[in-house]
Amino acid sequence: MKTSALTKKNFITALISMIIALSITGCSDDKEKTLAAKPETTTAVHNPFDHSHDTPVTDIQKHKFEHDFAKQCVQRELKHSSNKETDAAQYTQPCLCIATFLMKDLTAEEAEKFIGEHKNAQSLVIKYENAAYHCLQQNTHPKGPDFSRAPQVN
Repeated sequence: MKTSALTKKNFITALISMIIALSITGCSDDKEKTLAAKPETTTAVHNPFDHSHDTPVTDIQKHKFEHDFAKQCVQRELKHSSNKETDAAQYTQPCLCIATFLMKDLTAEEAEKFIGEHKNAQSLVIKYENAAYHCLQQNTHPKGPDFSRAPQVN
């Protein structure tokens, strides 16, 4: 019997000491640490994934980019086409939508690389996939067969 009483006392003591230890560490005051940390976070940290908006893109560059990109998009789609005249009219609208979508978030570096060097930046390739998804989802899909109706009996 003494062993069980001693075990109960040890268990209660351990439980109370854990509660006190957790409550003391849980009630720490972090205000001094956040005040000291604020001046460090105000310094500009270079993020390679975020493009800078320091150099603005002019409207002329955006307009030229829009038309050049749409033209390049149509030419790329017509490369494997059998009926180029019909397909050119079909691809013009989506390609212009994609170019307009890309133009909204165009950086000066991307514009210079595309217009000046005639190269596609990797960031443009990523944005292109997003823009293509956005623009091509706007098209209504043809209505498929409706299997929910009861068959008509003649």
